[in-house]
Amino acid sequence: MELKLQQVLIMAHLLLLGAYQNYVEITTVQLSKDINRSQQSASKHLLELEKGGYITRIRKGHTVRINVTEKGFSLVNIFYERLKTAIESKTSGVVTFEGHVVSGMGEGAYYMSLEGYRKQFRKKLGYDPFPGTLNVELTDPGSMHSRRVLSSYPSIFIGGFSDEARTYGWVKCYPVEINHGLVKNAALIVLERTHYDDSTIEIIAPISIKKSAGVKNGDRVLITTHMPQEIIKN
Repeated sequence: MELKLQQVLIMAHLLLLGAYQNYVEITTVQLSKDINRSQQSASKHLLELEKGGYITRIRKGHTVRINVTEKGFSLVNIFYERLKTAIESKTSGVVTFEGHVVSGMGEGAYYMSLEGYRKQFRKKLGYDPFPGTLNVELTDPGSMHSRRVLSSYPSIFIGGFSDEARTYGWVKCYPVEINHGLVKNAALIVLERTHYDDSTIEIIAPISIKKSAGVKNGDRVLITTHMPQEIIKN
């Protein structure tokens, strides 16, 4: 018997009600409301699950007492493990960006010179960034999508701070390498306050990336981010 996703979700809902350890009492009317389906649909799914040996039912008047069998529990657990692996792999995989080098606005050199940031970079990244950032304009849809979802990944968090002049926002750092490892010890940074939109990314490193990678404005570059589980999360 090939189960439908809705049937797996029904078993998951029953497990939440305690239907693995015990028989839980529930009407098809209540179940249909819980799963946002019609009563007819809920009844049909329960019948198919029972025929497949995934649940057992004991009828009592207008109500039914239901138990998720070992077979049903094992199937839900398989789905859980697969989903868990898929979700966890998202934060330990590799994300790539492609684009071409562009001139910056001069913000990078200024912010990299601030001691409030520099002492945190030294502690959390292990180096003093070169006074300036490599600015890359993304051009392909895949890279643009990766930039939009980047904030959902773990990051190395650099906290904001204040001095006598103003308050400075946080910075999120994502370890990267450039052009297949030509520059390895670098970080893509996302600033709380920036004049750039999601089409432009900024990268820092302990050295001049342009000189080390031999790139100039207009050259295409490949940025590869690595998302290890042990990264310092924000």
